[in-house]
Amino acid sequence: MTAATPLWTAAEAAAATAGRSAGDWTCAGVSIDNRTVAAGDLFIALAGPSFDGHDFVAQALDKGAAAAMVHRVPDGVDTARLLVVDDTLAALRALGVAARARLAGTVIAVTGSVGKTGTKEMLRLACGALGPTVASEGSFNNHWGLPLSLARTPRDTAWCVLEMGMNHAGELRDLTAVARPHVAIITTVEAVHLEFFASVADIARAKAEILEGVVEGGTAVLPRDNPHFAILEEAARSRGLRIVTFGEHAEAAARLTAVTPGDGVTDAVADTPAGPLAWTVGAVGRHWAMNSLAALVAIEAAGGDARQAALALAAMEPPKGRGRRQMISLPKSHGGGLLTIIDESYNASPVSVRAALGVLRTATVGHGGRRVAVLGDMRELGAQADALHAGLADAAAAGGIDVVHTCGPHMARLHDALPPALRGFHAADSAALAPLVAADVRPGDTVMIKGSLGSRMKVVLEALTALAPPDDGH
Repeated sequence: MTAATPLWTAAEAAAATAGRSAGDWTCAGVSIDNRTVAAGDLFIALAGPSFDGHDFVAQALDKGAAAAMVHRVPDGVDTARLLVVDDTLAALRALGVAARARLAGTVIAVTGSVGKTGTKEMLRLACGALGPTVASEGSFNNHWGLPLSLARTPRDTAWCVLEMGMNHAGELRDLTAVARPHVAIITTVEAVHLEFFASVADIARAKAEILEGVVEGGTAVLPRDNPHFAILEEAARSRGLRIVTFGEHAEAAARLTAVTPGDGVTDAVADTPAGPLAWTVGAVGRHWAMNSLAALVAIEAAGGDARQAALALAAMEPPKGRGRRQMISLPKSHGGGLLTIIDESYNASPVSVRAALGVLRTATVGHGGRRVAVLGDMRELGAQADALHAGLADAAAAGGIDVVHTCGPHMARLHDALPPALRGFHAADSAALAPLVAADVRPGDTVMIKGSLGSRMKVVLEALTALAPPDDGH
């Protein structure tokens, strides 16, 4: 987008939302947060259960917002800088629909029980090597995040990558109707959000909803190794989509044949429909190799150069809370030396905890150091929660891990199921566990922290990073 081509004009935004604007403004961005609104943005005043953006319209305009979208006119604001609509949330969706309608580039949508955000970020990098690329920020993957991502997309974007999340049936159906992707990736189907589903098969059916919005002649990129592949395949076939499978299965169209973890990277080799492909992704773990293969297959299916795109993946850095590593200096009270932290604190499910334990098992430690797992409760697992937590004991005890600290009522079941030699501390919550872990770490340790967002495992991360002396340069 050039300076001469605004993201939205007042007339375009009014037409898209069936709104009314007295002014002739243009905007260069779209924001729903008055704290981060930038000069030239269109500020959308969403009304939520605990806040109302209309209360911050004047502040957003004072900060330089070009205009504000409202469904009630706040007192004392310049009405020429308002776009008045019937409902701002519905209008945001309509703006996203209009943005998608004018977009000439390729749209790739990503969902899955785990791996959505990492795959989306790898697509951001890989597609970015091929042309102008826009991708969902953070986890903007819901009923307001996805249309906001589209509304922010310049009309000359070559690649638009959209993440879609759900924890109830029907949610993806609405999101994919807005996105209308050319290619849809389902990373995997696992026992996540079981509290809201009768079975994992029902989760697969809900994930398959993403395929309902794929454009005619589009492609479904599906995980061939998954036990519920047949459900996904049938959903794609019923819509006449091209199907490209990935995995280690002998029948996978794109088959991962080698995975070699290194120091902060993973080397991968695959046989793909376009021939053999070798690449390096800048994150550690078989799951990163698998999801990067899905990303490259999607690019190839959309007509992109997968080999050129693959070169960009070496620069991948795991997002915060999803495997990002950092190294800190320990104070003299802990013996000095270095501590390595693997931050997996954003979310957790049985399959992702197993993957994280696998990464920890192969992690490098310093002289005399240990591999330490710090695990908080996995949420939204329903009646099976205790059993699923206890069932992680085999993964923790498979060798290579020295101690497992836990917190939360469900992780207490894992603590009890662990071999005595592996049992570390157990506490009621992360706040109680954090000081225990911080006091226990030693020079050379590698500590992996993981739990659902509601378990607040970031508290443990903060307790460890606070150990670093003020002049720590790492």
